[in-house]
Amino acid sequence: MRIGLFLGCTVPVRAINYEQAFRRVAQELGIQIIDVPEFFCCGFPLKSVKEESGILMALTNLALAEERGIQDLVTLCNACTENLTEANFLWKEDPGTREKFQPLLKEIGHNYSGSVEVRHSARFLFDEFKEKIKEKITRNLKSLKLFPYTGCHFARPSRIYQGFDNPEFPDTLGELLKSTGAQVLMEANPCCGGAVLGFKEETSLSMAGLTLKEAKKSGSDAMVLICPFCDIMFEQNQKKVEKALGEALDLPVVFLPQVLGLALGIPKEELGFNLNRVKMDSFFSKLEG
Repeated sequence: MRIGLFLGCTVPVRAINYEQAFRRVAQELGIQIIDVPEFFCCGFPLKSVKEESGILMALTNLALAEERGIQDLVTLCNACTENLTEANFLWKEDPGTREKFQPLLKEIGHNYSGSVEVRHSARFLFDEFKEKIKEKITRNLKSLKLFPYTGCHFARPSRIYQGFDNPEFPDTLGELLKSTGAQVLMEANPCCGGAVLGFKEETSLSMAGLTLKEAKKSGSDAMVLICPFCDIMFEQNQKKVEKALGEALDLPVVFLPQVLGLALGIPKEELGFNLNRVKMDSFFSKLEG
C-alpha cells in the first residue's frame, strides 16, 4: 500500500523516535511511504488567530499531496490530523469553502479537487492493518501493562471524522495494543495540558500530573501515546511535573509504533528507544522477564 506521510512541525524536532518507529513498522507491513519535501506547517497554530490562514495552509498541503498522486495521507500528530481533516471536510461538504479558497490556492500556484483522504496513523493502522498485525506478531507482550492515552484531537470534533471512534471514550488505540497481547488498562480522558503550556505552565503541569499519577497508580509499565504534544507533557516535562507534585513518577512513555514494532519482532535498537527521555529499564526488564 502506498501512502503520503505528513510529519508536521513537532515530530521531526521533538519526537524523532516516533517517526523512526512508524517508518520501521510500515516497512514490516509492506507500506510504501512517499515523502513530500514541500509540506509545511498544517496551519493549526494559526487557527485561533486567523481561521482563514489556518484553512488555507491545510488546503495547500492537501493540494501538494494530490499533485504527487497521493490519495492516502497519513499523519503522526493529533493537531495536524484535526486541522487537515477539518479543511478537507469543509472543502468537500461546503460549496462556500471551495468558492472562497479555490482562487486563493490558484494565486499561489495550486489546485485541489478533494481526492485526498486524511487519517491519523493509529486510525490508518486500525482500518487497514489490524488483522495483519495480529497475524504477524512474533513476540507476545502479555507481561506488559500498558496505559493508552489517545489525546484530544484524534476523534474530536466527531462531525469532521464522520463518527469514527467515540470522541469521549476512544478505543482505537486500546484495541491496537490488545492485538499485541499486552494487558491494556482503562484510558484516562482529560487534556494533557499541552494547550495551555505556552501561557500558564503551572496549570499545564498540574493537568499532566493528574493523568500521570493515575497511570502510575494503575500499575502500568508504560503510558502509550500517539501525539507528539502529549509526549511533550507526559515525557519531556515529566521531571517538571514531578517537581510540581513533590513526588517521583519515573513512568516510561512510549509511542504506539514502538510497541507494535516490539510485537512484530523488530529489534528495539531500530525503534528509537534510545531517544526516549524517561529511562526504559523497568519496561524492558518486565518485557524480558
